[in-house]
Amino acid sequence: MEIKEERSSDEAQQFLPSSQADSLGEPQFTSIRRIANEPKLEFSLACKDLVAATRDRKLNTFIQVSVVHPAEHILTRYSSTEIVEGTRDPLFLTGVTFPPEYPIYEETKIKLTVYDVKDKSQDTRSFLGCTTFRVGDLVKSKEQQLTLTLRTSDGGKTVGTIEVNLVKMGELEDGETDHITTDTQDQKCALVRECTATEGISDKDNLPSLNAVLKNPICKLYRFPTSDNKWMRIREQMAETTLSFHVPKELINLHIKEDMRRNQELKDLGELAPHWDNMRKSVIAHCDQMLSMYQDTLAELGKHTGSSFKSSCSKGEKTLEFIPINLHLQRMHVHSPRLKDALYDVITVGAPAAHFQGFKNGGLRKLLSKFEAERRNTGYQCIYYSPENTAKAKEVLSNINHLQPLISSHADLLLNSASQHSPDSLKNSLKMLSEKTELFVHAFKDQLVRSALLALYTARPGCVLKKPAVPRNSAEEGSDLQHQDHPSQMKRQDSIPHHSEYDEEEWDRVWANVGKSLNCVIAMVDRLLEKDNISSIKEGENDPSAADCKVLHTGGDWYEQLYPLVITLKDCMGEVVTRAKQSMAFVLLQELACGLPQCLMLTLRRDIVFSQALAGLVCGFIIKLHTGLHDQGFLQQLHTVGLLIQYEGLLSTYSEEAGMLEDMAVGISDLQKVMFKVIEAKSEDFLPVITGRREHYVIEVQLPAKMFELLPQEIKEGKLLRMYPVLFNVGINEQQTLAERFGDTTLQENINQENLELLKEYYKLFTEKMPPDCLPHFQEQNDLKGLLENLHQNIQAKKRKNVEIMWLAATICRKLNGVRFTCCKSAKDRTSMSVTLEQCSILRDEHQLHKDFFIRALDCMRREGCRIENVLKNVKCRKYAFNMIQLMAFPKYYRPPEGTYGKADT
Repeated sequence: MEIKEERSSDEAQQFLPSSQADSLGEPQFTSIRRIANEPKLEFSLACKDLVAATRDRKLNTFIQVSVVHPAEHILTRYSSTEIVEGTRDPLFLTGVTFPPEYPIYEETKIKLTVYDVKDKSQDTRSFLGCTTFRVGDLVKSKEQQLTLTLRTSDGGKTVGTIEVNLVKMGELEDGETDHITTDTQDQKCALVRECTATEGISDKDNLPSLNAVLKNPICKLYRFPTSDNKWMRIREQMAETTLSFHVPKELINLHIKEDMRRNQELKDLGELAPHWDNMRKSVIAHCDQMLSMYQDTLAELGKHTGSSFKSSCSKGEKTLEFIPINLHLQRMHVHSPRLKDALYDVITVGAPAAHFQGFKNGGLRKLLSKFEAERRNTGYQCIYYSPENTAKAKEVLSNINHLQPLISSHADLLLNSASQHSPDSLKNSLKMLSEKTELFVHAFKDQLVRSALLALYTARPGCVLKKPAVPRNSAEEGSDLQHQDHPSQMKRQDSIPHHSEYDEEEWDRVWANVGKSLNCVIAMVDRLLEKDNISSIKEGENDPSAADCKVLHTGGDWYEQLYPLVITLKDCMGEVVTRAKQSMAFVLLQELACGLPQCLMLTLRRDIVFSQALAGLVCGFIIKLHTGLHDQGFLQQLHTVGLLIQYEGLLSTYSEEAGMLEDMAVGISDLQKVMFKVIEAKSEDFLPVITGRREHYVIEVQLPAKMFELLPQEIKEGKLLRMYPVLFNVGINEQQTLAERFGDTTLQENINQENLELLKEYYKLFTEKMPPDCLPHFQEQNDLKGLLENLHQNIQAKKRKNVEIMWLAATICRKLNGVRFTCCKSAKDRTSMSVTLEQCSILRDEHQLHKDFFIRALDCMRREGCRIENVLKNVKCRKYAFNMIQLMAFPKYYRPPEGTYGKADT
């Protein structure tokens, strides 16, 4: 009898939110006891003595699992096992797991339906039999095992039996498991009694902060044989993250504040000559338009409700362009005999790229290079400043905005201490004031400020140049911005002009006055403290009560004598701030005017790509920090060296994907300028806080007090933690075949070579700063040296679709305690092939997966694992978006099992 599924495939995983689940939990339903954050229920399945329609028919069977909730009495398809071919006694490697959020009770009924698959590619199957059991019967059974009779739909004919075994990740019964053979007909399932977890993983103290960032988990359970014929158990988990929207919204908010401040600084430049004033008006108009776009985007994101991930179908939506595509945590928890439990995490996300803006003219890597070349030849309308100098101008402005209020605050504290006549407080306030003022003065020790002041002077109304400007080449401009004395014909105004009436020493005097004013304050404080000390001794010897009167009298004297000096310091500082701000704003005016509107569009594109990349990075860092809290070696590495972030790219270098790769390379490179800081949470809101400006962001990760106490003192004191992102890309699809034969692969080769050097730098830094025996992985240093050399050789070989580059880079990353990322266009199809291959390779290499079961394990994960659920979440279809012709171009181990691919939107 041929049958069709009665319910749509998108109902396969219906996880209800906790609140909704609780509302269903009426008093008459008995909850299942479980460990916090562990699945509510897990069981494995096997059949025996299945009866085929014809005697000579070899059965290819799978079990469909459905749930009947006691309150609703509606049959909901939940999951399926893999297909086991050619046996009447199939033992299924794919188990069934219900996550903590799922509303399942002892009264819940589970229906198991066995099908015989006749054609996998066409999904043609016939019904064999079914059975039903109550969850409570399984949980309370003495052996925690049920043997159920399979019957035909009419409830009459017996067609075999099903064994249901309750599973708990942990110690095996009697510390041992049954031996098995590689022949599936003879395999038996080991029973599990007690649950143990990797140290720190299931600690209930971790839950609030992790639950703040991870949502809607999907869990899968497998059991695979080891090379010594024992069972290992694998729990595969996938979860989306609230950071997909939280981080971009935080970033856009910072962009808006930064751009509003810049626009105000441009308006505060003062009166300018008509040419420059018209330029300023044009720039401000464009900037206001861009600012309005950021504000509209933030408002739209604020309206977003529902899922906390962006599906692959939405990658071209303008309102969601800052949001990473299909960002998920992919986790594998392995429990194997005689080995410690292990966790393996990979962050999967679509390549950070500006899909809405398109790739007609390439990606950021090409666009930025082209823009800079064009800006050098901008003509007469503006002064050319190198990217290094515009970056320096932004840094000076940032330092001013940060230090000026701090100095003013410390100056007020100094006066307050003087009014209270408190010597110790006065010393401390003076120390803080001195430190901040010295930083303030040091911020202007740059020739750029001096030269920009001169340029701004010449841009004032009525200014007539008496000596012509001196053009310079880029090398001279980058190394020395001072004017040159020899005259030259002005070809274009790309250098800082010299003006005969401009007093170049005036800035030096204004700048030096801050230091002189501070020295006057220091000298006065020293004098007051010295007099106070002497008078206290004398008065105290003669009459103690007189000493008290002296304190009251000199308190007012201290304040009165310090007040004018502090006011002078503030006035001098204000003069410096006004001039420096205007000069640096003038530099930024040139940067913007030289490239309107391309400059702002490139900034927007870079912001979009960076936002997507940063959301993934913050997720990866938080997960890594939680799993490594009990690893002192890792924590030492984190604050001493920094964290390695390794991206695996699967994009081709052909057509649009080449532009995506160019965007991705710049976005990941920009993450080098991101720093992390771990702080103790002061409330129940554990979401990270982002501060800073473009190219200088600090991510503050909040931990509950109990977890925060586990950190080394350096991290607790707020030490900034560095990131070392590297990207290795190998195209594997049919478009890469075209690129290799008819196009160009130099982009991929250059990216891989550049990032190999960065990886070598990180390894060198690690070996210099960390003791050799600090981490277990580093007991064999030669291992890593060999892997790095092997990676170097594979990159140099320029072999087609050399996926060994990715395998080696991933292995090095894990051995260096790094964070793993896997990316393709939408993190759905090629990414799924890669992460499942990586998981099975780890099981084989690290956990002794039986070699005869490698392909079968791979098929299990791809057919019924978390990644096919990811496809379902994205496109509402349980098919990878490949066709047979495409797959012929794929490397062998990157091809999905028959019946799991076909026409689907990507």
